[in-house]
Amino acid sequence: MRWRSLFGSTTARFILLAFVLQFAVTGGVLLFVQQASQRALAAEQRESVGELRDELAAAWRSGGAAELRELIRDRLATTHGAVAVILYARADGTPIAGNLGAWPTVIAPLTRWRTIDLYRTGSDEAERMGVTAIRLADGSRLLTGHVIEGNLLLARVNREAILAALAAGMVMALLGAIIIGRILSRRIEIIAATALAVGEGALAARVEADGSGDAFDVLGCSINAMLERIEALVSQLRLITDGLAHDLRSPVTRMKSLIERAIVDARDPDTLAALERVAQEAETLLAMLSTALQISRAEAGIGRERFAAVDVAALLMDLVEIYGPLAEDKGFALESAAPAGLQATLHREFVSQALGNLIENALKYALGGSRIVLSASQERGMLLLGVADDGPGIPVERREEALERFGRLDPARHLAGSGLGLSLVGAVARLHEGDIGLADNAPGLRVELRLRIALHGA
Repeated sequence: MRWRSLFGSTTARFILLAFVLQFAVTGGVLLFVQQASQRALAAEQRESVGELRDELAAAWRSGGAAELRELIRDRLATTHGAVAVILYARADGTPIAGNLGAWPTVIAPLTRWRTIDLYRTGSDEAERMGVTAIRLADGSRLLTGHVIEGNLLLARVNREAILAALAAGMVMALLGAIIIGRILSRRIEIIAATALAVGEGALAARVEADGSGDAFDVLGCSINAMLERIEALVSQLRLITDGLAHDLRSPVTRMKSLIERAIVDARDPDTLAALERVAQEAETLLAMLSTALQISRAEAGIGRERFAAVDVAALLMDLVEIYGPLAEDKGFALESAAPAGLQATLHREFVSQALGNLIENALKYALGGSRIVLSASQERGMLLLGVADDGPGIPVERREEALERFGRLDPARHLAGSGLGLSLVGAVARLHEGDIGLADNAPGLRVELRLRIALHGA
C-alpha cells in the first residue's frame, strides 16, 4: 500500500521517468563508446595484419623464398614481433620460417580472418590470435596474424570500466532526478502554501515571483493577479457588511430605547407582554450586529496591536467566576484546568469573548450534562484552549455545519441564538494564526482553539 501511494505521486513518477531517461541515455552512450572502441581496435588489428601479409607477399614476389625468409626474421626480431604471428610453409604445410611450429590444421590455405588459440614457438601457453592465410603462386602458404590476448584483456578492463561508469551514472541519474524533482516540488509547494494561507484567511498572501519568466513564474503572477482581485472583492464585501452592521446599530439602539419607554408607560397586560417580546428581539438583533462587527474586525486583523502577555490560568479562573453562577443556575459545574505560570501573548478581550461564547453554547445545548471544563495546554509551540462538556455532543457529519456562519443545528430555531457564536470563535482563532476544532469528549463535545502565538513559562 505504501509503495502504491508513493508511485501514485506525480513527483515520484516524474523522478522515476527522469531517472529512466537519464540512465538510458548514459547507458546508451557508454555502450556505444565500448562497441565503437572494440570495433576500431579490431579494424586496426586486421589492417595491421593485412599490411604485414601484403609486405611479406611483395618480398616473395620480388626476391623469392630467400628474401621472404630474411624479411620474416627481421620482422620477428623487431618490437612488433612480440605480438606478430608469421608462418611460411610449403604446400603440404611443412614450416619453412616463422614463429609457429606447425601449420594449424583448422586454418585453410585461404583464410580471410579468424581468431584461434595457438602456441608460438618457445611458448608453453596458448594465446588468442587473429590470423589470415594466403597461398603464394608456387603453392606455398603464408600465415600472418596478431596476438590479441592483450586486446582481450584491454576489452575486459574496458568492459569493467564501462560497468563502473554505468553504475556511477545510475547513481548520478537518480540524484539528478531527485534534485530536479525537489526543485519542481519546491516551486509547487510555494504555490500550494500560498493557496493554503489564503484558504485560512490570509488574503494578503502572494506567490513569490523570481522574475525568470518560466512557466512557474507566469503561473505565480496569474495566481497573484487572481488573489488581488479576490482580496479587493472580499475587502469591499467586508466594508459593506461592517458598515451595514455599524449603521444599523444606532437605529436599533434608538428603537430599543423607545420600546423600553413604551414598556414603562404601558398599562394593558397584553400590550406590555408584546412590547417585552419586541424588546427581547431588539436585544437579540443588537447582539447579532455587535457580534458581526467583532467577526469583521477580527478577520480584518484589527486588534493585533492589543496583543499582550496574559496569564492563561488567571484568564480561565476569571471566566469561571463570571459564568459560574449562571452555570449553577442551569445545573452545571464550571471548572478550569491550566498549568500555573503559563503565559501567552494574545488579545485578552477577544479570547475571553470567544471562550464565553463557547461556555454559553455548552450551557444552552449540553442538555443532560452536568459539567463544563475549561482547559489550557501547549503543544508544538501552540496554545490549546478547550471547552468540554458531557452533554449529547454533535454528530461528526454535522460538525462542519456547526462552524458555518449563521449555522444552526436546531432546524426549528427553538433555542435563542444567531448562529454567529462559533463563527466569532473561528475569527478570533484566525486572528491568532490558529484554528478551531470540534472533537468527541466521550461523552459530550470538546471545542478546542489552537492558537499559534508566543508562549512563556510552564
